[in-house]
Amino acid sequence: MTVIPVEQGLLFAALLFCIGLAGVLLRRNLIFVLMSLELMLNAVAFVFVLGGAAHGNADGQVMYVLILTLAAAEVAIALALVLHLYRRHRSLDVDVLDRMRG
Repeated sequence: MTVIPVEQGLLFAALLFCIGLAGVLLRRNLIFVLMSLELMLNAVAFVFVLGGAAHGNADGQVMYVLILTLAAAEVAIALALVLHLYRRHRSLDVDVLDRMRG
């Protein structure tokens, strides 16, 4: 079995997280923002798995399952909000959210 060095794994996770953060900050389309958030969650989950593997225990994999569950719940709620936003304003632009005041 091939072992990934911890430094390279952390560098890969940091790169994924930075790409996701740039997507959240720079994109205006709500679907792309949600995809960027998922990328950030996957980077964090990878760090947990990498840390668990480096220490020789399964705690990182347990945290990965919890993060995966959180991501699934986030996607379900976010897609419901996206559908509501699109039906109400016929746009998925994040700036349209400013007009959704009670």
